[in-house]
Amino acid sequence: MKTYEFVTVDVFTDRRFGGNPLAVFPDAQGLSDAEMQSLATEFNLSETTFVLPPADPANTARVRIFNRSAEMPFAGHPNVGTGWVLAGRGRAKEGVLRFEEIAGLVEVKVEGDGVTIAAPQLLSLGPEMPVDLLAGCVGIAPAEVVVAAHRPVMASVGNSFIVAEVTQEALTRAAPDIARFRHAVTQYAPTGMGPKRLPLYLYAHDGQAENQMRLRARMFSPLSGTVEDAATGSAATPLAALLLSLTGDRERRYDIVQGVEMGRPSLLRAAAHRAVDGVHASVGGGCVAVLKGEVSL
Repeated sequence: MKTYEFVTVDVFTDRRFGGNPLAVFPDAQGLSDAEMQSLATEFNLSETTFVLPPADPANTARVRIFNRSAEMPFAGHPNVGTGWVLAGRGRAKEGVLRFEEIAGLVEVKVEGDGVTIAAPQLLSLGPEMPVDLLAGCVGIAPAEVVVAAHRPVMASVGNSFIVAEVTQEALTRAAPDIARFRHAVTQYAPTGMGPKRLPLYLYAHDGQAENQMRLRARMFSPLSGTVEDAATGSAATPLAALLLSLTGDRERRYDIVQGVEMGRPSLLRAAAHRAVDGVHASVGGGCVAVLKGEVSL
């Protein structure tokens, strides 16, 4: 029987029991794929990460990310939290870590008490989701989906989400209807989503201060086991990139508040910038240590 250390951290917050909780296994060598999935299911958090030696010694680690039912190519708060944990163990070189993941290489920067990650891919857009289908999934009226800037659309910088703007009132009232989600995947199933994954990321504008736009957001993915997520960095990044792509600006920054309705307020500091090859995005925030322990298998 072998023992594996784990720690948990709350991510995108400056206080314990806020933000999005994450379990990290800092040394997962020896764990099988099935054991990693079983541990992620057992922890029952939106994601659990497993740190392994990198394929390229120039990088810091290979990081595998599992949700309750499947491995993920990339995710936001798992990278921020794992970066924070490994930096605390002296793994950062000049404040930088590089994680090998399915979606590509993720660069992590540690600055003071905060961690910022660069999404591994450029913004890519998929098919639009019908407004009435999306509205039914979250119990709001089609008229409450705002389409002035863009219609509900699949967006990704390494992990795909359906991104939709809604009114502030609708955002507060929204609640997932699992039966409607199950129906929706039979009507709208873009490549990469699959029958057990239809993550809907809703946002509303909440003002602007010091050249930073403020947004509120909620993410629902009940078919993959996350009825609602407290902070979703891999959705905040394509949102920031999408919003920038709709303007003529070179770069933009966004403060995104999420998790309020769950009692786990989170603050995600997202940014996007244009480059010759396309639109890049990043997201950062704070972390707080919560638990530590061991698992014997």
